[in-house]
Amino acid sequence: MDPSDLLSEAAKIFESLEIDYFVTGSMATISYGEPRFTNDVDIVARIEKKHVDQLFKAFPPPEYYCSKEAVLEAIESKRMFNIIHPSSGLKLDIMIPSDVPFDQSRFERCRQIMIGDHSTVAFASPEDVILKKLTYYQQGGSEKHLRDIRGVLKLQKGKIDFEYLKSWATELDVLHEYEQVLES
Repeated sequence: MDPSDLLSEAAKIFESLEIDYFVTGSMATISYGEPRFTNDVDIVARIEKKHVDQLFKAFPPPEYYCSKEAVLEAIESKRMFNIIHPSSGLKLDIMIPSDVPFDQSRFERCRQIMIGDHSTVAFASPEDVILKKLTYYQQGGSEKHLRDIRGVLKLQKGKIDFEYLKSWATELDVLHEYEQVLES
């Protein structure tokens, strides 16, 4: 199993359980930008307590590892939990969205992208991927986030809504980082 196989499987499961989701993080920057290796798939998903039992049936042990306690805590605190595929070493980082306007906007702007096995999967928009990468860069300073952003900007040239980017960069207090990327 490779990351796109795991992503395809997760997307099918979320759709069958009627869970709104979108892919973000490295898989999204790879889709919009330049390729690089990743062994995790970042997904924002509106999982509720009513989904938990069905979710565990869909990702059964020993093929997958997931802590039911971690899922319930993530739902309650609007945080993240993992679903691990031990035989491949791959994992899904599942983030429960908050009710903040930016998270709402990200769901409204999702794009359907065809991946490896011809599955159609919901992805965050390139602008929203850039904005989250700016936030991660601000928090940790990792140059990989800037490389990812530059790759998306380069390959999505002419397709980026720069007004949206600047507006949210201001709102999310990452305008300095945004301007730094544009200058480089």
